[in-house]
Amino acid sequence: MQILIWSCDYFIDKISVVDRVVCAYNGGGANFLSFHHIPVLLEETLQSLALKPDGIYVDGTLGGAGNSFEILQRTSPTGRLIGIDQDEEALQAAKMRLAPFGERATLVKANFSEMKQVLAKLEITQVDGILLDVGVSSHQLDQAERGFSYMAEAPLDMRMDQHSNGPTAVDLLQNLSEEELANLIYQFGEERYSRRIARQIVSAREKAPIVTTTQLVQIIRKGMPKGKKEEQHPAKRTFQALRIAVNDELDVLKKALEQALSLLKPGGRLSVITFHSLEDRIVKEQFRVWAKGCICPPEFPVCRCGKKPAVILVNRKPIVASMQELAENPRARSAKLRTVEKILVSNHVEEK
Repeated sequence: MQILIWSCDYFIDKISVVDRVVCAYNGGGANFLSFHHIPVLLEETLQSLALKPDGIYVDGTLGGAGNSFEILQRTSPTGRLIGIDQDEEALQAAKMRLAPFGERATLVKANFSEMKQVLAKLEITQVDGILLDVGVSSHQLDQAERGFSYMAEAPLDMRMDQHSNGPTAVDLLQNLSEEELANLIYQFGEERYSRRIARQIVSAREKAPIVTTTQLVQIIRKGMPKGKKEEQHPAKRTFQALRIAVNDELDVLKKALEQALSLLKPGGRLSVITFHSLEDRIVKEQFRVWAKGCICPPEFPVCRCGKKPAVILVNRKPIVASMQELAENPRARSAKLRTVEKILVSNHVEEK
């Protein structure tokens, strides 16, 4: 029999503010399971959303609920939050963390690209703000058994939702051709030595299946030029590429952005935190298109396409972590925050 202790406030006061502790008691002794969720750019993100006390907000990447907890605290007493995550363990941790807020927090197991369907089932048509903190969480990286990290021995899974029927990293490594692997590693990992690495993968799998992280790291090292010194771990880009492919992360992000705009009220804000250039490029370009509106050639004196700006850019350049935050949380180094605010689109034709 397992009895869950819903209040962890005592322990939260005793640890770093970037940690969230999930407490459980298993008959016979206390077992404390820590879900380390480190919300990067926390204050900047909360400010970017321009929170309203009675607003409705969506956290599309709930994780350990670090952001959600603060959103609910700052929209008290009537603000509402819908938290979405496809990771069952994250949902359980978030459920305990947000328990004090009662019915103000609604948690749903889904991918954030399904937020439109999630809100429709809840009979919510528009919201005041949406937050997407994309990519893999610190907790998932620290869980060796998930296969996201190249720093520990583990099965090569890499699925965000381990209960899904989707392919694992093992499946991709075993079934893709050398050319497909090279293209995947180059496109999603921006790895200059993708062809050398793909060649080594194909050669290695002919002898034995590649099923663990350490196996793959050794193979990647063989694909690197001898004597080549890298500022980062040689496996970083290849692991990133496989994770993105396994979870279809870039297409999922594009779908989520499309849905997010239609779900925002006029004046509502969408804030997106990205952690690598591929994600940031997608967000930056989509925000640019929304903010520009008209797509007519510059020589047209009057707009003929009828497209109007749908948003304003809250910050023209991405917000990045301060030196203080980087000292406390080095994983914030690559984080970029971009925010847009939806505007009411008029229908009259304007001169350019």
